[in-house]
Amino acid sequence: MGKRVDFFFDVGSPASYLAWTQLPGMCQKAGAQLVYKPMLLGGVFQATGNVSPVTVPAKGRYVNMEYQRYARRYGVPLTMNSHFPIITLHLMRVVMGVQMKLPQQFNDVLVAVFKAMWIDDLNLNEPALTSRTLESTGLTLAQVEGLIGDPEVKAALRANTEEAVGRGVFGAPTTFVGEEMFFGQDKLDLIKEELAS
Repeated sequence: MGKRVDFFFDVGSPASYLAWTQLPGMCQKAGAQLVYKPMLLGGVFQATGNVSPVTVPAKGRYVNMEYQRYARRYGVPLTMNSHFPIITLHLMRVVMGVQMKLPQQFNDVLVAVFKAMWIDDLNLNEPALTSRTLESTGLTLAQVEGLIGDPEVKAALRANTEEAVGRGVFGAPTTFVGEEMFFGQDKLDLIKEELAS
């Protein structure tokens, strides 16, 4: 068995999207086990005192420019969402719930949500758009609403978020190779080196 890679992410993070476009292939090539760890970035920020880079305008502009550079490097599309920030509480509950209860649809849900958010520039703060996005993966509205309100799903997302904070996470994405921590999507080269070591 290869190394274990824990990927803590929130779909509302463009850096999480960029890392997600590369990490599965990297792990497959290295024979590593990729474990998705949905978390609530707002909860991490609250627990650690961190804030989004966009709260500092000059930093936000630069970070967005860097994201575009990495998107070109990776050969993937990226549109900075004009409706940012998106409140991801319900989305992340759905992601968590699908991972737990409908794992065969997990990848389809990630593809649809990341595409809606970071390629199609949809305003997923609007419930109707969010519902259409999730229904495109085969989920019914009843399933979506059930996952959002499910106490077990809420507890699991909270537990992942608390685990992240306990392991030193302060932002998204954060990737662990074993106990080695890598923050940001721009550390993929270092992750690749760690997987090869």
